[in-house]
Amino acid sequence: MAKSSSPVSEVADRYAQSLFDLAREDGSIETVESELDGFRDLIDENADVRRLVESPAFTADEQAKGVEAIVNSAQPSALTGNFLKVVARNRRLFVLPGMIRRFKQLAAAHRGEIEAEVITAKEMSDAERNELKDVLGTYAGKTVTLRERVDPSILGGLIVQVGSRMVDTSIRTKLNSLKLALKEVG
Repeated sequence: MAKSSSPVSEVADRYAQSLFDLAREDGSIETVESELDGFRDLIDENADVRRLVESPAFTADEQAKGVEAIVNSAQPSALTGNFLKVVARNRRLFVLPGMIRRFKQLAAAHRGEIEAEVITAKEMSDAERNELKDVLGTYAGKTVTLRERVDPSILGGLIVQVGSRMVDTSIRTKLNSLKLALKEVG
């Protein structure tokens, strides 16, 4: 994976790598990944938790107390709970979504998987999904996990991103290209 030049991304990478190393030693990669998914869902679904994570207005003590309450309520494994508390104490909660994303990438790579983001105009059928997984798996030489999103504005076709490579076969992009070509002719 290419190194990011963003200081925030570097912080997320370091924390995620440390957590991943500890989880691998402990044999709890899947458990930690699942618990982080739950915490990410909580951030996405709960405005108060999202504010606690994103807002610089909270002091380190307030963030630590908030995370402590969430950890006590959710009762994750000691590794995940302690990780979340350390992140809060170190005033790095705003980077937590990036840490979770990076941990998931490390866990997938550990399992020999790669994630592909797929945007379609309408929901794919199981047959289409399986065919796309097979094609991408052959291309990548790994097991592919799809992260799907439906965006009707692309009109048809699909947009696939695997790592830093993107293939855009959407009707919207083709129409825009046609418009540009017609402007050059006329």
